[in-house]
Formats: sequence, C-alpha cells, structure tokens
Amino acid sequence: MRVWADLTLQEDDAGRPVAVLSGPLTVSSIGVVDRALREHQGDLAKLDISAVPEIDTVGAWTVWRALRDHQAELVGASDKAQRLIAAVSKSKGHGETGAHRLPLVKRTAQGVGLLVIGWGEGTLKVISFLGAVLVAWWHIIRSPSRMRWLAVVRQAELVGISALGIVGLMSFLVGIVIAQQGAVQLAQFGAEVLTVNLTGRIALRELGVLMTAIMVAGRSGSSFAAQIGTMKLTEEIDAMRTIGVSPVEALVIPRILAAVVMMPLLGFYAAIMAIVGGAFISSFTLDIPFMTFLLRVQEVVPLHDVWVGLVKAPFFGLIVAMSGCYQGMQVKANAEEVGLRTTMAVVQAIFMVIVLDAFFAVFFTEVGWG
Repeated sequence: MRVWADLTLQEDDAGRPVAVLSGPLTVSSIGVVDRALREHQGDLAKLDISAVPEIDTVGAWTVWRALRDHQAELVGASDKAQRLIAAVSKSKGHGETGAHRLPLVKRTAQGVGLLVIGWGEGTLKVISFLGAVLVAWWHIIRSPSRMRWLAVVRQAELVGISALGIVGLMSFLVGIVIAQQGAVQLAQFGAEVLTVNLTGRIALRELGVLMTAIMVAGRSGSSFAAQIGTMKLTEEIDAMRTIGVSPVEALVIPRILAAVVMMPLLGFYAAIMAIVGGAFISSFTLDIPFMTFLLRVQEVVPLHDVWVGLVKAPFFGLIVAMSGCYQGMQVKANAEEVGLRTTMAVVQAIFMVIVLDAFFAVFFTEVGWG
C-alpha cells in the first residue's frame, strides 16, 4: 500500500509557525505536500523533516523551494537529505535549455562535410544495388528457369495495361494544347498548315515518350518503392533471404523487365493519342479534316522520329524501375521512411529522365536524326 507524504502546521515555543513534514518525500508520494506548500500564504519559521524516512531529488527540490520562498530554517534533516538539498540548491533554474548552436562558419563546414559524406555513401549504395541487379541477371541468363514470368506478366499489366486510360487521356489533351497553341503562333506568319508538322514531330519524337515516362514514374515508380519498402519494413525481404530466395530476382528483376518492355508500347500509344488530339482540335479551329490531318502526318513526319522515341523509351523505363526499386530497398525500420523513399523515387526518376532526354536530343541531332 502506498504511503503518502503529509504536512502539519504547528507552532514552536516562541509561537512561530512550523511546517512538519512526515512520510516519504518521493516523486510518487509528494503530490499533496507539494500542492500545500505552494498554496501556503503565511510565513514559516521552520521546516521540520525529522519524520521523513525517505527523500529523493524531487522531494529535496520541494523542500528547498519552500525554504527559499518562506525564508524558513531547516530542522531535522538527515545527512542524505542535506546532501540532496545542497545539490539542488545549486541549480537556479535559469540555465540555457536550448541546443548549443555552432558559429556560422563551423555550421557551414559541418553541413558541407555531411553532404559530401551522404553523397559518398549514396554512391556506394547505388553501386552495390547495380551490382546485385547485374548478378541476378547473370544467374537468370545461366538458368532461365529462375525467371519469374508470372510476376513479369503481372507487373506488365500494372505498368502498361492499367495505365492506358490515364496515359491516353493525358496525351490526347496535350495534343490538343500543342495543336491549338501552335496554330495561334503560326497564324502570325500565315503558316497554320505547319501545325500538322509541329504536332506530329513533337508527339512522336519528344512529348509522347517523355510525358509517358513522367506519368509512369509518378504511378508505377512510386508503387515499386512503396511495395518493396513496406516488405522491407515488415521483414518479408529478410524472410525471403532466410529461405534462400533472392529479393532482387523475385522483386526487382520482374519490375525492371516489365517497365522496359511496356515503356516503348506506352510511349508509342501516347504519341498516337496526342496526334489524334491534335487532329481533333484542328478539325474545329483550322478547318483541317480529321483524316486529312492524319494522312498529312504520315507525309511530313520522317520515320526516324518514330525510332527516336522508341529508342529512348526502354532507357526511360529502366531508370523509372531502377529508381523505384532502389529507393524501396533503402527503407529502414520506420513507417515514415516509406513515404520519404517513395517521394525520392518519383523525384529522382523524373530528374534522371529529363537529363537523359536532353542527352538523347543532342546525340540524335549529331547523328543526323535532328
């Protein structure tokens, strides 16, 4: 049974008020006494703790505060109580509670150093992941039966078939915007007919596959990171390693293969939908018949523009899948990390896709496919 501390007000021989404390002055039993001492408005000549069998730091602090506030004299304190009260009396309660802040120069140097260390560690992790993927591909090439074709088909459905609706609608609307805005600008030079050239070439060469890659990065790349990250968080990946199943072969390779295969198909589909969107709006704003627009595209768009888009698409799919799987595998033991890594996967994939697209634009121009 818990014993509570108690406070009794008495008078000494001279008639002065004395506060007599009894019972243990510990954090679990001092509540009533602490409140009574805080609410006491009169003077106290003495504070008697001779009937206190036990005292801790909280009790010592309460006694010291009462002595300070009432200018009272301490009576009946044991050696332990005197040591504790003397120790807490040295703490005035006005110390600096905020974290120590380094000077600006040191903070800058520290930030740069941590950034460089982070880059180095990230580079090593990326190299390690790429090595694991290459080893997994080598094992599959040596033993094709290790390939999980059912998983590949499932991921191809999620990456490609399920995305047809949103990719088609987005590309159709983008085609409308390109044709409409292009016609407005070309009309200033009396060259509205070149809207067909503009829409066809930019859709097949750039926007079709680029917008598809961005859409897949936001849709499938984030899904890859979240799925693998959740499996890492729930220790399913550790369990796979325990039973002798390679997580890279079972989870990463099917997603990479599905994205690489489906991206050219989605990119070509998106380009066609953009051209259809351009033909649709041109039939209203430029009085160009729908079928005439489509036939004209076949005449003015060179075949190598189609190949430019198809060549870029697998690389974009590889980047999106690798980014999503890599970030998912980096999830640590907390749920917040899943959301963080999912965001990083999308941002990283979109950034790398745009950088690679710029490289391809220069490369194809230099080889005469400009």
